[in-house]
Amino acid sequence: MSDTTAQPARRLRLPSFSVQVLLGLGLGIALGWVALRIGPAADGAPNGLATALDTIGTSFVTLLKAIVPPLVFLAIVASIANLRQVTNAARLAWQTLLWFAITAAISVLIGIGLGLLLQPGKNSALSPEAGSEVGATASWLDFLNGLIPSNFLGLGASTQTADDGSLTTGISFNVLQIVVIAIVVGVAAYRTGPAAEPFLGFTRSALAIVQKILWWVIRLAPLGTLGLIGGAVATYGWDLLAPLGTFAAAIYVGLGLVLFVVYPVILRTNGLGVMRFFRGAWPAIELAFVSRSSVGTLPVTQRVVERNLGVPRSYASFAVPLAATTKMDGCASIYPAISAIFIAQLFGIDLSLTDYLLIAFVSVVGSAATAGLTGAVVMLTLTLSTLGLPLAGVGLLLAIDPILDMGRTAVNVAGQALVPTIVAKREGIIDLDQYASASADDLFRDDVEERPVVQPSPAPVS
Repeated sequence: MSDTTAQPARRLRLPSFSVQVLLGLGLGIALGWVALRIGPAADGAPNGLATALDTIGTSFVTLLKAIVPPLVFLAIVASIANLRQVTNAARLAWQTLLWFAITAAISVLIGIGLGLLLQPGKNSALSPEAGSEVGATASWLDFLNGLIPSNFLGLGASTQTADDGSLTTGISFNVLQIVVIAIVVGVAAYRTGPAAEPFLGFTRSALAIVQKILWWVIRLAPLGTLGLIGGAVATYGWDLLAPLGTFAAAIYVGLGLVLFVVYPVILRTNGLGVMRFFRGAWPAIELAFVSRSSVGTLPVTQRVVERNLGVPRSYASFAVPLAATTKMDGCASIYPAISAIFIAQLFGIDLSLTDYLLIAFVSVVGSAATAGLTGAVVMLTLTLSTLGLPLAGVGLLLAIDPILDMGRTAVNVAGQALVPTIVAKREGIIDLDQYASASADDLFRDDVEERPVVQPSPAPVS
């Protein structure tokens, strides 16, 4: 009788998470092209494939956005409870805001330079008469109004009128207001002392549950990527780029310079590896590109900052949600700068040195004025109204806005991951081993616990 050794059954080894997302991206482009070639149905409605792709993509973003309010609230409250470990919380906050301003200033200078160099308004075939004003505008009072919560949950309702005259009411949330509420509740719990421990214990448990649910949702990213990019290709195609080719090229050149030149220089100046940053942050950047939503990507951004880039959760849970609402180098710096110059050139309006300084000022601090509002169009209207330029020019750019928004959002999210990483490095609280070794698949590890905050060095580390 011969001895036989039972061989264990082989498990199917799936590709890494990044490869799965890339496969979803490629398949989505192919399916979107097929849907685009099929064309609309007989009644003018999107065909079945286009509808299916759009449904998959929007459902994934909706799931991510549903996680945002509890994640932001619980993470900030829990992090404030850990302030006993951090002796320089105020310094961290000011350093974060300072680097928001530094990167925004560099980005807007690049936007102004490209606008003057490429002259997109003078090289456009569009006519100023084709423009139309838009309803979404912003003012400097929006920042103060956005800070004051209208209710304890930071929720709001909006009513929209459909083409058939019917009214649709939707519930939305203001992330900036949730941040304010969470800070107030966290500080109150911190100052209450031992009596607040049961509440803080519940908060930590609830946060662990929310993060587990987030783990499940992120696992759907390859499928969500397929639907998002496929729906974009099926809906917009690329034909709309022709009349605004120079303008679109200027935007993407500016975005590329910030993402692949400015950010790497900042990383190297602060002693951090460039490829390691992009390897760690890539899942969030990639999702931002296809989803076109900084807020929708926020859960993934916060997770990569903590898990991949080595930033302590007690700091990341404050910095990343704040960045997702006020740190937008793509939408609030490059885009409005080039767009304002484009509109001025198209309408034959000469801009003075003061106007260019105003563009820089609005881009550096204006994103705070539009915090809680959606879309780069709102930031653009704030810039145009500050300069006294015609708002009718905004309507000329809406045709290709979705195509531009993909690149803008990717740069936004990259900056939202960059600043907390830079501040953590300069303050000596980053986990450099985690930064050096992390990969996209670390997002799904369950054995990563909250790292204790290392006490910072007396002087910033350069």
